[in-house]
Amino acid sequence: MSILDLFAKSPFKPMQEHMHAVLECVRQMTPLLEAACSDDADGVRRAERVIDDLESKADRLKNDLRAHLPRRLLLPVDRRDLLEILDLQDTIADRAQDIAGLLVQRPMPVPETMRRPLLELGLAVERTCKRAGEVIDTLDELVEIGFRGRDADRVEHMIEELGGLESETDRLQSELLRELFRLEDTLSPVSVMLWYRMIEWIGNLADHAEKVGNRIRLLIAH
Repeated sequence: MSILDLFAKSPFKPMQEHMHAVLECVRQMTPLLEAACSDDADGVRRAERVIDDLESKADRLKNDLRAHLPRRLLLPVDRRDLLEILDLQDTIADRAQDIAGLLVQRPMPVPETMRRPLLELGLAVERTCKRAGEVIDTLDELVEIGFRGRDADRVEHMIEELGGLESETDRLQSELLRELFRLEDTLSPVSVMLWYRMIEWIGNLADHAEKVGNRIRLLIAH
């Protein structure tokens, strides 16, 4: 299906298609982190290649959407709002690619006591991003009802749940950072710095997913 076919049905379908591609990137974080925790360098490289291909797919969808999005939309949504949401979605895929790239460029053995909390954080991030995708999938319904009514209330509830999921990732991120701090003296300074960056980047995935939901909440509030 071409991007023009999607626009013929709804200007929001390409947004949803892009978010689906972004979520494919995020779902690859689990095999990536599992390979890292298993000291499986080949597995890390395989996951990185998959994420790179998926991020390229998301980029193509993003560029097509930007190229074909009309300057003026005869809808209760400003073009700038859609582009802002698109940029937030795109940042998630970009950050997943950054994480995979760092693990390939600078292989870092995962300390034994960091493995469980690292994998738990990755799964929590995936749940958070999935919920953001479910919110984006309601855009068509929200437009049809004018961002009002029972369905809008249901989406508001979904966004509240999204915030709760992001808070859980914050908790797990803090737990992982505390463990890294405890291990600092046993790791090289470079490894410590890179792990702090890695953990921050993984948390960024959930942060931007929550921002997607918050942007939809602003549309409902208008």
